[in-house]
Amino acid sequence: MMEYMQTKAKRPMSQEDLLYALALEADEIKQLPSVMEELERKNLLIQNRSGLFGLPKHMNLVVGKMSITAKGFGFVIPDNGLEEGKAKVDDIFIPAGMLNSAMNNDKVLVRITTERSSFTKREGEVIRILERANNKVVGTFESSRTFGFVVPDDSRLNQDIFIEGRNFNGAKVGMKVVAEITKWPTKNHSPEGKIIEVLGKIGAPGVDILSVMRQYDLSEQFPVDVQEEAKQIEQVPSKAECNKRKDRRHLQIVTIDGEDAKDLDDGVYAEKLPNGNFFLGVYIADVSHYVKAFSPLDKEAYNRGTSVYLADRVIPMLPVELSNGICSLNAGEDRLSMCAEMEIDANGSVIKYDIFPTVIHVYRRLTYKLVNRILVEKDMQMIEDNQDILPLLHNLEAVYKVLNKRRQMRGAIDFDIPEVKVKLNAKGQAVGLVKREHGLGESIIEECMLVANETVAEHMARKELPFIYRVHEEPVEDKMFALNELLANFNLHLNRNTEGEVEPRAVQEVLNSIKGKPEEKIISAVALRSMQQAKYKAENLGHFGLAAKYYTHFTSPIRRYPDLIVHRLLKEQLNGKMTAERQEKLKSRLPEVATHTSKQERVATEAERETTLIKEIEYMA
Repeated sequence: MMEYMQTKAKRPMSQEDLLYALALEADEIKQLPSVMEELERKNLLIQNRSGLFGLPKHMNLVVGKMSITAKGFGFVIPDNGLEEGKAKVDDIFIPAGMLNSAMNNDKVLVRITTERSSFTKREGEVIRILERANNKVVGTFESSRTFGFVVPDDSRLNQDIFIEGRNFNGAKVGMKVVAEITKWPTKNHSPEGKIIEVLGKIGAPGVDILSVMRQYDLSEQFPVDVQEEAKQIEQVPSKAECNKRKDRRHLQIVTIDGEDAKDLDDGVYAEKLPNGNFFLGVYIADVSHYVKAFSPLDKEAYNRGTSVYLADRVIPMLPVELSNGICSLNAGEDRLSMCAEMEIDANGSVIKYDIFPTVIHVYRRLTYKLVNRILVEKDMQMIEDNQDILPLLHNLEAVYKVLNKRRQMRGAIDFDIPEVKVKLNAKGQAVGLVKREHGLGESIIEECMLVANETVAEHMARKELPFIYRVHEEPVEDKMFALNELLANFNLHLNRNTEGEVEPRAVQEVLNSIKGKPEEKIISAVALRSMQQAKYKAENLGHFGLAAKYYTHFTSPIRRYPDLIVHRLLKEQLNGKMTAERQEKLKSRLPEVATHTSKQERVATEAERETTLIKEIEYMA
């Protein structure tokens, strides 16, 4: 039916006209209403006021997500990322008077009122709210004697929530509260709601972070059935399972993480081979062995999508029994893992690899600080105290150098944007701001993880099997044009290849040319904002920033759901269980998983940034 609508139905049609045009069999006729209902639910088919059905694009309509600014106007981000061919879909500008009561993040139906020109964006008006996004709002409670209202913390929600006196639920003026919307806004009326939770007084310890958690619907608590399942999981790998796997317990595998890390999901080992090449083993916690598909643990992990690292706490994707226990590659304990073992030549190319489940025994837990003091600062006491791991560390450093050189040669972009960590006291108050250092230890692990991710992605892409990739698409032409205009002020320019495209190498050349100069900060920031957001997709679109043809996330299944899916798919492929029927199921399921986990990643990023900003402001005040 969709094929007919796309190719032959150039105007909206009634259900009767569709029945006649499609010449359906008797059993297909019975199914048509439910099929059309499902297409409507997915917003692929639109019913107009006259009861006729059509595709949005044939009706000058666009379905998308509303993004409202603090100034009151907004933009609709279309659901379809690409239109015919490869032209990017522009966001649609919505003037404040054309929002039709839409709120930030609502899914809306927009009528295009002005087409794009050389100087302006497409403009439109919201004609229907398809799906509301903000049924709960966090804000500050204000009241008069008989009624009150909640002023949202999120400046993009620019309407106060009206609260009747009987729905105050003990809230006092100036308190942080959570309001549930009971009546959506209309053109002439504000939204109405009731107070469902009082978080506390503004400025009280913990209320600021708690407000952000409620705003983004983040919970430290796991449902009872999830906790029960987590408690039942073994805390020592069984001998039977270990015997099924290749044994790598004899290798001097180490973990290298920050000093306060508790969920250790990657271990590494390297040695120099007789032929002059390097052997690199990357060993990742086998979370998929413990978290079975569609179990309570799996469903909760999918809903969360990712662990969230707020300024004062971690909200894990998995309960601590797994994230800090059996799935964490703790030193001195046997652990199940998925590994990528690679032979890497002097040019940094992977010339041979193997991917398989294994059992490991982490030799030692190392920290970035320790590695940096040994390899960079040449601290003699540290060197003396760590003689047992010196050969391994020197091999890892040598592997890092060849991998990093190869990545630079192919033109990967390195945005050196300084990060700040907020130091908190026991009460959660900000007492200092510390610049995050990115030393050699961090870089070694980064390169090891990058090459493992690329190797796994290429392995599955070449087999043409359903998979989830981490993609970073090419920048939009408009943003490249704007960046070039800025660069022209500094006598700089983005070079293009023979096909007129901007390659990653061109961006990196500009960044190299401004290093250490006064304009570095502003140009780096604008260049970063000119890039598209990295996301998960069920198709391999490459990674622009890394200048990589194949890329996925394989290395952090404790804290990222896509990595867990990647491990499951790898096991299915390795076990030869990915039948044609199974592949078809995966092809229909994986795009949804990719979209959901990309969305949850953005939620986590926004929440993390917001709590860090809150604490930075608190400290500066």
